[in-house]
Amino acid sequence: MNRGGLHRLMRRRSTIAFLMTLPLLTVIAVLVAYPAGFAIYLSMLDRKMTKFVGLANFARLAGSDRFWMVVAQTCLYALIAVALSAALGFAAAHFVHNIPTKGQRKWRGMLLVPWVIPAALSMLAWRLLFEPSFGAFNWGLEHFGLGRVFWLGDAGWARFCVILVTVWFSAPFCMVMYLASLKSVPEELYEAARVDGATWWQRIRYVTFPTMRNVIAITMIYALIGTFAGFTTVAMLTSGGPLGATQVLGTSAFYTGILGGNLPLGASISLFMVPVLALAAIFILRGIAKRGNEA
Repeated sequence: MNRGGLHRLMRRRSTIAFLMTLPLLTVIAVLVAYPAGFAIYLSMLDRKMTKFVGLANFARLAGSDRFWMVVAQTCLYALIAVALSAALGFAAAHFVHNIPTKGQRKWRGMLLVPWVIPAALSMLAWRLLFEPSFGAFNWGLEHFGLGRVFWLGDAGWARFCVILVTVWFSAPFCMVMYLASLKSVPEELYEAARVDGATWWQRIRYVTFPTMRNVIAITMIYALIGTFAGFTTVAMLTSGGPLGATQVLGTSAFYTGILGGNLPLGASISLFMVPVLALAAIFILRGIAKRGNEA
């Protein structure tokens, strides 16, 4: 390339933007590539990490009924939690968006509290609320003449508690993203819909959703990744119990690899999340790209 061509290349905005972000991209690549590569290498060793066994650990997982139970639990937990978080986040965002501007800051601050409180502190509070002997939830049930519930000791109730706490954490993030998107919807579209006689639900369906769908999709990808690979809520609330009823891939990898002393098998469990999340992300992003082309 001659000097003139190089000069024109350097004057392009895309080239300048790439060069300015190159240091950050390099750091991210190193921080992501090294752990990912080491995890792949680790998953192909035996338990003592002295012998190369190839895909033997993955074959062992594929033949384990317990592992597939954990996969099913993780998928069900993630889908329900993300769907509820998105629905509650959208409802909260729509509520805040429609109140007077002066009061929006107060409501935003209150609704963001679950998201900003440290997870460890929140888990201690939730465990006290679920305490079967003196917890606030059972006290309330007894106050209304109902029996106590062993919240974290029963499989069904434990799953309910984990999903409840996850939604409590995730919904504020969805609310912030959706609220920002709602602010960008032109008010003229709503006015035109009102003039045409559109009902409240029709305005939501034909004006709000179409203009927000890309933001909703991106937010759900982020929430799905965070929930699917989640560890803190399950580990601190139920430790995967009772009898593995709330075990997810993140906690299973930790207990197998760290506490169980089988790092290669734990790495194999954690790597199983990659193709599942990749497929979900590709499916959602393809939908965004398709809608963009149609527009």
